[in-house]
This record gives sequence, C-alpha cells and structure tokens, in this order.
Amino acid sequence: MNKKTFHIVSLGCAKNTVDSDSMARLLTGFGYKAVTDPRRARILIVNTCGFIGPAKEESLNMLAKLAAKKKGGQVLVAAGCLTQRYGVEVARQVPGIDGILGTRRWMDIVDVVESLRSDGNPEPRYHLPEVATVGSDEHGVLRVSVQGASAYLKIADGCRRPCAFCAIPLIKGTSVSRPIESILAEARSLQEMGVHEIILIAQDTTDYGYDLGLKNGLAHLLKEMTAAVPQVDWLRVMYAYPGYVTDELIEVIATHKQVVHYLDIPLQHAHPLTLRRMRRPANVDWVRKTLGKMRGAIPDVALRTTFIVGYPGETEEEFRTLLDFVEEMRFDRVGAFKFSFEPGTTSEPLGDPIPGEVKEERLKRLMEKQQQISLERNQTFVGRTLDVLIEGNGQGISMGRSYRDAPEIDGLVMVKGEIPTGKMIPVRISGAMDYDLSGVAIPPEK
Repeated sequence: MNKKTFHIVSLGCAKNTVDSDSMARLLTGFGYKAVTDPRRARILIVNTCGFIGPAKEESLNMLAKLAAKKKGGQVLVAAGCLTQRYGVEVARQVPGIDGILGTRRWMDIVDVVESLRSDGNPEPRYHLPEVATVGSDEHGVLRVSVQGASAYLKIADGCRRPCAFCAIPLIKGTSVSRPIESILAEARSLQEMGVHEIILIAQDTTDYGYDLGLKNGLAHLLKEMTAAVPQVDWLRVMYAYPGYVTDELIEVIATHKQVVHYLDIPLQHAHPLTLRRMRRPANVDWVRKTLGKMRGAIPDVALRTTFIVGYPGETEEEFRTLLDFVEEMRFDRVGAFKFSFEPGTTSEPLGDPIPGEVKEERLKRLMEKQQQISLERNQTFVGRTLDVLIEGNGQGISMGRSYRDAPEIDGLVMVKGEIPTGKMIPVRISGAMDYDLSGVAIPPEK
C-alpha cells in the first residue's frame, strides 16, 4: 500500500463537495495520490454532514463501515460538519477514528494527515479551532468542485441568520465572504477548463459582501463575473434569502445573458405564525410582491424554493395556508422536508411534538400538489427550444439540463440520440413529464 494515497467520501450538500475537492487538491499538491478503492488508500477521509438527523446517521454509518474494514497502517479522518459540532461524541461512537477535523480549518488537512502518519498515537487527534478563515485563501487552493461541464464555486461560508431550526451557525460560525478578486480568479480558471456553468453557492448568497462593506454584494459580484468570464454560458445563483432579493439583483439577472433566469429562494413556510416560530422573515406579502416583480422583469424565470412541514406548533390550518400558497405562487421547483429536531438550536425548547405520521402525510400532500403544478409548468415548454447541457448518454438517448434545472435537485431534459457529454445544444421540446422534459436536438446550420 502506497503510504501517500488517500480516499475521500463526501456526504451532504454541494458546499461540502467543494470542501472535499479542495482538500483533495491540497493533498495532491503535497504528493498524495487519490484512489477510488478505499482498500488501496493509506488515508481514509469522510467529509461528514451534520445538518439533520438522517444526515448524521448516514455519516456515522459510513465512518463505522470504513473503521470496521481498516487494515494495518490505514488511518481514518472524520471531517466536516458533524465533527465540527460533535467531534468527541463522534470519536466515542466510532472506535477506530484517528483524526477529527472540523469545517472551520479544513485547509489544514495536510498537517492533520502528516501528523497522523508520523505519531502513531492510539488516541484520536482533534483539530477543531473556532476561527473560520474561508476568506483568506490560504495555500492558494481553488474553492471549487468541477462536475463535468459544471462547477460549484463557494463565495462565502457560515451564516449570520437567526433561523430557529438550523444548526449551521453553530457548525460554521458567522458568515465570512471571500475576496472578490479570489472568486474572479477561480472563475477565470474554470473558464480556461472549458466549464459551461458556474454555480455560486454559500449558506446565503444574498449576504455576500456584507462583512466586506459591500452593498448589494451579490449583484456586484455577478456583474464582475460576467465581464471576467464571457465564455462561460451560465452563471447560476443558489440559496437566496427572503427579503434580500433586491431590485438591483433582479436587474442583473434580467439584463445579463450569462446569469440564468433561475433563482432558488428557500422560504421554509408560508404562514406568518409558523415563520415567526422559525425566526424567519414572516412578511409573506414581500414574497408575493418580489416574485411578481421578478416574473414581470424576467417572464421566463424559473423559481425554486424549499419548505419544512411538521415544524413544532404547525396546525392543520397553518399547513393548509402553505398548500394554498404553493397553488397560488406556482413555483417551478419545490423541495420539501419533514422537520428534524436539532439539539442546541433556538427551536430546542419547542421540542418535536408533531407525530411522524402527521409529518409524512403533510409531506405527501404538499408534494402531490407540487407534482401537478410542475407538470403544468413543464407543459408550457412543449414546442419551445431550450439550450441543454448534455451530462450523460446511452441506449440511444442523452440526458441534460436546461437553465431551469440545477444539478442533482431539479429535473432533466431527455434528448433522442447519443450526444457527447459536455456539449451545449439547442433542443426542441416535444414532451413534458411531472419533473422532466424530452425533445429532439436541432441540427446545426450548414
């Protein structure tokens, strides 16, 4: 077994994937080699997720699985959100972990690995500093994750919002924006790689630049990026916060061709009382006004949101208000989750009083309503031509995404014929399903 080999398992969201890929680049830069088979790796790393209960369980199970199969000479590092918050407990639950690394100094992965390789200490080595330094760009490592012809680019980390149900501020700390020069340099590197799509991510992208003294920082960043990377077809924005989608941001999306007509605004609920208990913005009229403004300025805008059902105190009346709101606003995409109790959050005193079967039933009703809306929204695209980024092919068909679809969470466009991956092609839409579209590639003009 080569002593300088590593294997990383990345769990959770795209922001975690960026950190995992960044750690891999740091290790590679110090002479380590990535391997796909954990049995051949000297260093095993699990970048955990600790956002909600099922994610914690998945992370612990993966750590236990690798720990049970460890061979002599292998070392196991538990990194990421779960370890940042519950490092000692994780090590106690999973014997065989050699190193604990949190989210706030993941860029120290090489130092952690080198210390584990050299000291042979039977007790886990903890590296959990409180200070976050996402903005300092130490080591010059790219903060991106390239997935085929698309790439996630992290513009900030941490969060300063007061959402009662969320543990992210406990895990990540407050919001820290990256310098705009560093972001633009990475975007240029992605352009040189031939990437067609850059997806801007953070816990709250609309808070970008607040700590840098920028007003409308996200809008400013997008304008700078369109000038810096003119050959990148799509710039996509994820995780906007209600109340911070400004007129300037809407104008940038409307007037800059590269910024796709898509916005993800996790709203979490639609009843003011529920939102107040969540410590979320409770002005639902703002949502109606802002989304109406967006649709007026950008008629083909695709809007995505996320809701939580079964939050403590949610009555049947409050839930029906959410259903009515979904019917009224007719979002293109909706993600929904059952409330997950998180110790240490400000919602902890509320407990978790709503039975699991009630949460499940409400989730089903919500998604059944959205399924019909999604189908009707998709049907409006039949007969139209959309640019599609091809991401896979086989058995006479290709699969890709339009501007309406973020990777992994939204729909697909299925295209007749096997088209090379990574190509952006015009497709005439001929069919609509609940969440996906189908069509035929338009041949290039001769």
